Amino acid sequence: MNYRILGRSGLKVSEIGLGGEWFNGLSQEESTAIVDTAAENGINYIDIFMPQAPTRDHLGYALKGRREQFIIQGHLCTVYEDGQYTRTRDIEKTKRSFEDLLARLQTDYIDVGMIHYVDSEEDFRTVFDGPVLAYAKELKAAGVIGHIGMSSHNPHIALKAVESGLVDVLMFSINPAYDMESANTDIYDLMEFKGMETGGLVVDPARQTLYSACEAAGVALTVMKPLGAGTLLKAKSSPFGVAMTVPQCIQYCLDRNGVKVVIVGCHTPQEVLEAVKHQQLSQQERSYAHIFTSGVPIFVTGKCMYCNHCQPCPAHLDIAAVTKFLDLATQQETVPDTVMEHYWALSATAKDCLMCGRCEPNCPFGVNIRENMKRARTVFQR
Repeated sequence: MNYRILGRSGLKVSEIGLGGEWFNGLSQEESTAIVDTAAENGINYIDIFMPQAPTRDHLGYALKGRREQFIIQGHLCTVYEDGQYTRTRDIEKTKRSFEDLLARLQTDYIDVGMIHYVDSEEDFRTVFDGPVLAYAKELKAAGVIGHIGMSSHNPHIALKAVESGLVDVLMFSINPAYDMESANTDIYDLMEFKGMETGGLVVDPARQTLYSACEAAGVALTVMKPLGAGTLLKAKSSPFGVAMTVPQCIQYCLDRNGVKVVIVGCHTPQEVLEAVKHQQLSQQERSYAHIFTSGVPIFVTGKCMYCNHCQPCPAHLDIAAVTKFLDLATQQETVPDTVMEHYWALSATAKDCLMCGRCEPNCPFGVNIRENMKRARTVFQR
């Protein structure tokens, strides 16, 4: 298992995390088997938003004696009412539910306290100007939560949270289909791909801007819905018209700026193994470039998606990596030292580009790669 640093939290986290949603309805034995398989394969990050008492109890049992091995992303503002999960902003309900989470998990702390599901301007103000954020700060000051996070599906609202400086972790829905939907698409329409342009796909710049802003600010992205609820795994349901594998979906997310953990919902130990298989596959086997050449029209935007479909390069440049560092560098007035260091650690940089242009006809997004290489030479001057 490969590990990344969870932004400014400093926590060392597995690239693949375990999503809690599919634990609902499982027995204690089934839940433990999934956690066992995750632990055996190096997964150390678990997202838990589910308020159902049996689900929390079963996970508490599964974690007993090895709580320290896992980093838990536990959600505030999720309650169980009238037999179903509900999001709330009622502070008393929020407190009771969070205290219940601690008790049932048999722990006295949560590593990342995730403020649950903030998608609108009105809700953002309710949360950030009201008792919910105040409660999260109180928990952090007391050491009950290590870091404050927020989950969202709206890139504009998510960016406000990043710019506030108050959150260390952002849980966001990322996959190649969602990245091509309008930034203003409602979550339910997003899941049905209704936010896509009629007759083709277009890269949404708001989402790409968010990812780079997270990386620049040290706000870690943890990814939800990387498989698009399974729709991307079947050609019939995928908007690209071709199927992706679970490892390909994971790789797409890991290639976005700011992403540290891709959280995969697993209903069985076999599904955990399917996810961690990503770590053993070759770069070619993890490649998702085929979705961009499937025949579905993609509106040219000139924005690199880091798919590396432009390869091979006669100068052996990792064009996607150079462009990612360029995007990060231009987010700020001066190039951060860490970005500069990572750029110059590449085996080949923009100065090695032959300017042959062989890569550009291969790019499905119409990126002017040679111009990007020229800019990188200027930006990363030593």
